[in-house]
Amino acid sequence: MKKLLLAMGLSAAMTLPAAVNAADYVVDTKGAHASVSFKVSHLGYSFIKGRFNKFDGEFSYDPANVAASKVTFNVDTRSLDSNHAERDKHIRSGDFINASKFSSAKFVSTKVTDKGDGELMIAGDLTLHGKTKPIEIAATFVGEGKDPWGGYRAGFEGSTRLELADFGIPVMGTSSYVDMELHVEGIRK
Repeated sequence: MKKLLLAMGLSAAMTLPAAVNAADYVVDTKGAHASVSFKVSHLGYSFIKGRFNKFDGEFSYDPANVAASKVTFNVDTRSLDSNHAERDKHIRSGDFINASKFSSAKFVSTKVTDKGDGELMIAGDLTLHGKTKPIEIAATFVGEGKDPWGGYRAGFEGSTRLELADFGIPVMGTSSYVDMELHVEGIRK
């Protein structure tokens, strides 16, 4: 009987999906090895660039089974920084993102598609300004490996365009969208 149970256990272990090999990572915000940036048109004449200084996130990734990957990311909207204090105050106000009422944005992936050659499409739900909408992030696998401190890291970059009206955020002039750019380096848990 013991041999039968051992054989069944070994058989089950060998047939488990590849997702069990997925590694879990936490985004390296302590070492400032990640960033969330934005670019938005200013009245159709130029662009304003900025970033969010406070965020966190986690992801799981298995290069042998990319479809099993998962991402959760949180951004503190009060940390918006466009390198101009008065403009930041205005953007954070009720005129735009209303950061005092909607102090966080959250992305949770629903599907990760391997497009080949390190290119991924990450579909998920973004909650921003009190509304949840599906979005897609075009992502690229940058690399993975051991770090000098005895850990293991994986890195990605991604971008997406958000239509502000989809989230109930007022637009000014022709500024109907914001382009988001993410650089994410995770440390394996």
